[in-house]
Amino acid sequence: MNLELVPIKIENGEEKAWQKVCKLPSLDVCKRTGSIFDINKGCYILNSFGQEFMINPCEMLIKAVDNCPHGEIFLVRLKDFFRISVLSYMSSAQNIGLSGRLLRPIDLKGGHRFSTGTHVLPLEMIAQKYNKNRDGFVDRGLQYGAIEIKGYGDAYIRLFPFSRVPVDLILWLEDEEFPAKVDLFFDSTCELQISLSDVIWAIAMMCCVIMID
Repeated sequence: MNLELVPIKIENGEEKAWQKVCKLPSLDVCKRTGSIFDINKGCYILNSFGQEFMINPCEMLIKAVDNCPHGEIFLVRLKDFFRISVLSYMSSAQNIGLSGRLLRPIDLKGGHRFSTGTHVLPLEMIAQKYNKNRDGFVDRGLQYGAIEIKGYGDAYIRLFPFSRVPVDLILWLEDEEFPAKVDLFFDSTCELQISLSDVIWAIAMMCCVIMID
């Protein structure tokens, strides 16, 4: 099962976005994003999906740290989605806690794009893959740094594209009455952490792809 990705571009140019992050005070970036700055290498260490990445904004470079088990998918298949998401998060993240109030993508500002055309999230593909496989759904999430949450749905995981931008996926298994279903939720603070709805969509797509591929 493989998903064809819709191309995504940074509106004002990637180089300009890199330059903006390069000029930001490293202490401020670390405080806002939960990253660590390696002063010797001039780069940030950022955890994303349970993987650690080295981000050098002044050299416009992202690479996985040594022994990062699943870094390649973000640096190759999801390269454009990942880069735009990292840049947006590092430039706009806020040092605030989660609200605990969950919102569907369609309920976010500009969320109508999640329900039409090429921006529809492939949640049905996830449901089809794990329609009777609760453990497989949870195990795949755990490979990418998710935590399992009990008490809702047949399986409930929380992925961490970034520490301040969790994404919840809830699986309802197929039964005699209904087909399998997957719901995706953001914490309501995601719009404070990520300023562009296109980037929120990119983050949601990355969550879908790692569960499908």
